[in-house]
Amino acid sequence: MWKGFLNKLPRKSSASRRADLDSGQCSNGAGNGNPIQRTSSCGSIPSGRSTSAIKRMSSAIFPSSVVAGIEPLVSFKDVPNSEKQNLFVSKLNLCCAVFDFSDPNKSSVEKDIKRQTLLDLIDFVDSSNSRFSEPVIATSSRMFAINLLRVFPPNYKSSSSGGGGEGEEEEPVFDPAWSHLQLVYELLLKFIGSSSLDAKIGKKYFDHAFIVKLLNLLDSEDPRERDCLKTILHRIYGKFMVHRPFIRKAVSHIFYHFMFETDRHNGIAELLEVFGSVISGFALPLKEEHKIFLWRVLVPLHKPKSVGVYLQQLTYCVTQFIDKDPKLASSVIIGLLRYWPIINSQKEVMFLSEIEEILESTIMVEFQKCMVPLFRRIAHCIMSSHFQVAERALFIWNNDHIIGLIAQNRQIIMPVIVPALEHNSQNHWNQAVLNLTANVKKIFSEMDEELFLACLTKYEEDEEKRVSLEAKRRLTWDKIETAAAVQPVTGHTAVLVGRQPSANLIATLI
Repeated sequence: MWKGFLNKLPRKSSASRRADLDSGQCSNGAGNGNPIQRTSSCGSIPSGRSTSAIKRMSSAIFPSSVVAGIEPLVSFKDVPNSEKQNLFVSKLNLCCAVFDFSDPNKSSVEKDIKRQTLLDLIDFVDSSNSRFSEPVIATSSRMFAINLLRVFPPNYKSSSSGGGGEGEEEEPVFDPAWSHLQLVYELLLKFIGSSSLDAKIGKKYFDHAFIVKLLNLLDSEDPRERDCLKTILHRIYGKFMVHRPFIRKAVSHIFYHFMFETDRHNGIAELLEVFGSVISGFALPLKEEHKIFLWRVLVPLHKPKSVGVYLQQLTYCVTQFIDKDPKLASSVIIGLLRYWPIINSQKEVMFLSEIEEILESTIMVEFQKCMVPLFRRIAHCIMSSHFQVAERALFIWNNDHIIGLIAQNRQIIMPVIVPALEHNSQNHWNQAVLNLTANVKKIFSEMDEELFLACLTKYEEDEEKRVSLEAKRRLTWDKIETAAAVQPVTGHTAVLVGRQPSANLIATLI
């Protein structure tokens, strides 16, 4: 009966409701859990309004479940210190509302209020001196997860991005929500780095699941987001020591997935940059786990075609290991020779640059373990018809440390390299390569003229033998072809056809 009676009461007309909205009374049914709707009269908050008026305003824009507790639009300056962390939680709850940024005109007032709230939170974290309570840490973790930890749709990832080109970087893709995401990332960075965050409590909420989802975001095509994530990952690694082994293992799995399955990932360079700092902090002697990471992850990372995108960071990581433990140099060089490119000249130039950088940190004992296969490969590069490969190989002799290593082992290295130099002098087409070849020959001559001349003599003798052997082989084939030409063809007898078949053989075949 009461329901029927109430239904008969007069209702406000739509014109009257519009008047109420224009007068500042925003009502969109948020208290009933309806979706967030755009309003037109709540964009700014006059400082003279009472707390109850502000409460009504925010409740009209955000669902009541979001603004429960202390009014989130109140400034931190307007509440006592004892209530600031409760206000912080309330503001975090308000920021859990997520908006669609593909349309800039959609929910613009709500976006502005959330943006201002995030700025307030950043300022509070910056100026906070007291320890964050567990509810604050739990709510913060929840807000970060809601706003950041998302899954990219399949069409978000281009098929060639990060793995389709040989060192070629494509046009970056920018996320339309970045103006909002940037503030959330900034808050996360300051929150993790704040001295007010107790790592013993924080590790429960910034746990393994959170870290894995954060690492997955590094596949974002927006370079600004990857740069923020790189800094945050480094901060998390430094803050939560208990998570360090897990982070190293999770990152290794990303590398394995990239190398052996997908051959594409947008964040390899950023992950390697983080690990460059991590490796520099490894204690000595190096653990076996760290050496395995070098051999099974860093060295095989030279194999993908897209190595040029992250080679600088990869080289830094490798040289950090060698600086920590010089005994690793020979195994790294042997590993690089195993993955040496054969038909990719651009990649070959990159490998030569990295080899030079590694040799600068290599001690004599390790150099002697790998110098024979290494300089055989360098000799092949010197004779390359691609002038950039040949030039880069010859530039190695501009490095004083490497020349010192070569000089002490010249009895082994010169017999390998001098034939390649002499071959270049006689056959290479590029003048710059010829000039560099002459310079290297001069260095060898000044280093040990007697040995150099002996190597030249040996090369000339080998060339004469090679020419003589080639002539004998050609003569033998000519005899075989002549014999085959006069042999009568019967049945299914196999016929050897020379370069210029004789007239008798052609007549026989016809």
